[in-house]
Amino acid sequence: MESDFLNSLDDDIRFVRVLWTDNANIIRGKAIHRRALDHYLDNGIGITAASQAMPAMYDAVIPETGLGPIGEIRLIPDFETLTPLPYAPGHARVMGDMVLDGEPWPLCPRGFLRRIADDAALYGFEVMAGFENEFFLLQTTPDGRIAPADDTVFATTLSMDLARPVIDDIVEALIDQSVPIELYYPESGPGQHELSAACTTLTQAADWQVVFRETVHAVAARHGLKASFLPKVYADKAGCGCHLHLSLWKDGENIFPDPSGPGELSETALSFLAGVLEHLPALAAVVAPSPNSYRRLQPHYWSGAYRCWGLDNREAAIRVPSSPTGSGSLHFELKTVDATANPYLAAGCVVAAGLDGIRRRLKPPSPVQVDPGSLSDAERAQRKIDALPSNLGEAIQCLAENKVLTEALGPGLAQAFLAVRQAEWHAMKDYQLDDEVRLLLERY
Repeated sequence: MESDFLNSLDDDIRFVRVLWTDNANIIRGKAIHRRALDHYLDNGIGITAASQAMPAMYDAVIPETGLGPIGEIRLIPDFETLTPLPYAPGHARVMGDMVLDGEPWPLCPRGFLRRIADDAALYGFEVMAGFENEFFLLQTTPDGRIAPADDTVFATTLSMDLARPVIDDIVEALIDQSVPIELYYPESGPGQHELSAACTTLTQAADWQVVFRETVHAVAARHGLKASFLPKVYADKAGCGCHLHLSLWKDGENIFPDPSGPGELSETALSFLAGVLEHLPALAAVVAPSPNSYRRLQPHYWSGAYRCWGLDNREAAIRVPSSPTGSGSLHFELKTVDATANPYLAAGCVVAAGLDGIRRRLKPPSPVQVDPGSLSDAERAQRKIDALPSNLGEAIQCLAENKVLTEALGPGLAQAFLAVRQAEWHAMKDYQLDDEVRLLLERY
């Protein structure tokens, strides 16, 4: 494999970046010069275990993670993910897997997602997934302020024309990295856009999410713009989601659709959905893990602020798209997710929740075909609809008490993740929106 890797490397590649994502979902990497590659191929690059103990605010270790200055992890390149970077000539990227003493490190987010995929395979399932990203394109004004790159509204062709040079370059760069883009349109916020990639296997979907964020940031910068996936940049404008689409396949066939079932879903799909709904308050700490996330998760913003599901209901946390052919729903969309979530942990925990629903043969409540925010408290209670946690602190408490998800994560990863996000909550819980945006705008 190593010789194949070296032979496949383009002659103009000088550095190979080996990437990982931490518990704050900061994308990090170390680069190997091509002349030194043969020295690092077998055993990877050394990184401190404390790299998984740092919050979004600064590079400092959170002691409650149980991690510290002692301990060296090997970051092993996954050669199958090697790709030249079209926006950084002379550089290539490869995803890294964390290894300790020759074995997968239990605190590796990418390794965690692989374990969950293996759990699904025990049932004969292959999980197909995709992230659907919204992001802002921003510019620096002459007086130093950050402002939207345009002031258009939802799906206007004017916005398409104004943003065409940068959007075209983003899409071409993604396609050059084998990330297939399916749909594009300007979103509701000023300077906001949405690009959707195709669904793929579980681990590759999370890999593509890392590639997507990296590419949008880098290409925007080459156009003199800043990109941000931060959930809430403007108090009175649309927020940015990163909706997660999921389906289950068995023996090469999608087992979600059933035209005669509730929401056009099969019994297995409904149990999977019911598991996600049951664990959603705890999942919120993983899929919406920033204090800023909860500024987005509000009623009437199409963000999935209520724990319910519905057929083509964009106010429900889980939207089941109706089939255009009447043959049944092919997947569902979890709208609660945003891009401050580590994609490996988010996808893995959601699937773990769904598998718990299948194990227990859970059945979801009836689908909700109205805006849940328009119902009275009594009506929501009658329909078993409740609001998601109102802030990150509440969500963290729900996750800490959820045995299914903490056991899926494993004790070390659960401790480190909870400690990092708890530190972020304590540091930012009294921030005003402007403070959060100033700190986090370019982190995500």
